[in-house]
Amino acid sequence: MPESDHRPLVAVLFGGRSSEHAVSCVTAAGVIRAIDDDAYRVLPIGITKAGVWRIVEDWSTMAFDPDNMPEVVDNGTEIIPPISAQGSPLLQRDAEGHYSELGSVDVYFPLLHGQYGEDGTLQGLFELSDTAFVGSGVFASAASMDKHYTKSLMAHAGIPTCPWELVTETMWEADQAEAQDRITGLGLPVFVKPARAGSSMGVSRVESAEGLDQALRSAFEHDSKVIVEPQVVGREIECAVLGSVHDREVRVSFPGEIEVSGEHSFYDFEAKYLNLADAQLTCPARVDETTTARIQELSAQVFRLFDCTGLSRVDTFVTDAGEVLINEINTLPGFTPTSAYPFMWSKSGIEYPALISELITIALVDHARTH
Repeated sequence: MPESDHRPLVAVLFGGRSSEHAVSCVTAAGVIRAIDDDAYRVLPIGITKAGVWRIVEDWSTMAFDPDNMPEVVDNGTEIIPPISAQGSPLLQRDAEGHYSELGSVDVYFPLLHGQYGEDGTLQGLFELSDTAFVGSGVFASAASMDKHYTKSLMAHAGIPTCPWELVTETMWEADQAEAQDRITGLGLPVFVKPARAGSSMGVSRVESAEGLDQALRSAFEHDSKVIVEPQVVGREIECAVLGSVHDREVRVSFPGEIEVSGEHSFYDFEAKYLNLADAQLTCPARVDETTTARIQELSAQVFRLFDCTGLSRVDTFVTDAGEVLINEINTLPGFTPTSAYPFMWSKSGIEYPALISELITIALVDHARTH
């Protein structure tokens, strides 16, 4: 890259080791297209399912295809990120084993969903290397990724959330009767969810106690720690939050409502990403001003509670009685062209390219404030 080019270098990271590898690839394609070339240089770095970093030239071909989902594959080359806090450049090893230096990254834009992407591990690498990055830090990422700790912290802070029970693989193997009693005490049907996975991977709706074993074993394929929640009769309404941990006020979007149809009994992976006609997001949600204000107020409170910065999507249930319950917070929400987070902001006055520029700016300003 020419030394005379003073545009900040944005390294977009995608792929990764989690079960949401393909989702991350598609997200990156949308974001890279929308980054302002006049303001930034972009380095697309894909991470293979084995954890190898490499430059991906054909990122623009990555799209959802149920028969051929996108993947970052090893081509013999490798990008080696520095852990030094001295502004060291990235190293690239070619297929013949020769090393060369790339530019020093000014800001990372991580788009890795699930484990090793939004759980604080990658954020720790950024902080070790003293490099700006989009999104929340280690604590906020780790605590928000773990649904059990998310709910525990919210309950402690007095933020209304759905009841739940924790079941680990060890608990289930040691005493199924005890765990089953706790679960059925919530009332059936229930939802069984891996505690530290996203995009509805491994999530099941269970209508009878007989279905618990299969549902839990399916969830344990994604995580050894699972939460079980009762079905909440209400509307699924989300809110997008944008801002910095240093700001006195954060911005919240108009709420959006998810309505699932077709063969989907809940908002599962296929409804989110593959059968888009079966999941519609309406924004602004058709709720009254008081409920809208409550959703926005709680969303901002949760953002603050977890020391979030940059972006977060807060998911709520609104019951028939008008009560707002926080379901979860996602510190690296989907950013595909069909994802809820950018859609809600587009309906609230910030278009996709401007939103991406805003997030990069927040990352650079946050880093300058704290270093």
